[in-house]
Amino acid sequence: MSNGLLVLLAMCSLVAGVAGAQEKPWPVKVVIVTTFEPGEDTGDVPGEFQYWVEREHLDERVEFPGGVRPLRINKAHDVLGIVTGMTLANAGPSMMVLGLDPRFDLSHAYFLVAGIAGVDPKQGSIGSAAWASFVVNDVSRQIDSREAPAAWPYGLFVIGAHEPNVLPARPMSSDLYELNPKLAHWAFLQTRSISIPDNQAMAKSREGWDGYPNAARPPIVFEGDSFASDTYWHGKVMTQYAEDWVKLWTGGRGHFAMTNMEDSAIAEAMLRLDRMHRVDFQRLMVLRVGSNYSMPRPGTTALESVNSPYIKSTAFEATWLVGSSVVRELTTRWDLYRDHVPGE
Repeated sequence: MSNGLLVLLAMCSLVAGVAGAQEKPWPVKVVIVTTFEPGEDTGDVPGEFQYWVEREHLDERVEFPGGVRPLRINKAHDVLGIVTGMTLANAGPSMMVLGLDPRFDLSHAYFLVAGIAGVDPKQGSIGSAAWASFVVNDVSRQIDSREAPAAWPYGLFVIGAHEPNVLPARPMSSDLYELNPKLAHWAFLQTRSISIPDNQAMAKSREGWDGYPNAARPPIVFEGDSFASDTYWHGKVMTQYAEDWVKLWTGGRGHFAMTNMEDSAIAEAMLRLDRMHRVDFQRLMVLRVGSNYSMPRPGTTALESVNSPYIKSTAFEATWLVGSSVVRELTTRWDLYRDHVPGE
């Protein structure tokens, strides 16, 4: 018996002990993947998880010792919710532990990453929701931009390259995760007409974005890609870097829209679990909603902008509103979607 199988069996035995008297795995239809919740799961100031727990009736707590807090599941045991913890270091392990948990049959489950992010003002405004076809990681070589050659736009470049915006013939590793583009587009078509709630603070945040028409418009649902980094970066230069980086790794097919700290780790975990026949990577969806801009509006500095408090937006509401439409479609027509991925 291989060492890997022994480790897997040991982990399964550990979780099985926590599971108690559950007779067989629950066949899960949808997994809601969120990254943080500042307080309780219900009844207080909401983060990414609370609306899902309250409105999708994820009433049952499931102990999850390998994660950052208990899981939540509905009465039918077919919609499961997880809080992975923020940053790549938390998100990847949480997803691996979930994928190896013998209490759940995730072989046909759809996974919906539903979280907030920094939105590129060239693509959208605060409250806008983007469905990603690509997730791009940030493994890079870096020198301080103040020490970079004068002609360089910034001091970040691919390991193995000698300047920015060059992809070597044989990169050390790939920073690209290509999701199922047909599924992403199907999700967009399902939700593009949803009216995202607006408020006065959001309207105020859209003022002064001269030259950025998408930052100045009310929130919408659109298609745009995810750039994941453990560095909470901000500013015009760094936004340009993210735009260039996503374009470089996707061969011009992708467009940076949302910056976050978890998506590449989630995608990597899903790929590995897929190879173990625990999940189907082609059923992973990434929905991010802008909670702040990734750079300052014209006339303000990056330091002023990054230190400003988050506005009271409808980003958490929008994440649930847009995402739940897809969850509802999948679960109510499970006879169709169990064996047939929509859009294909």
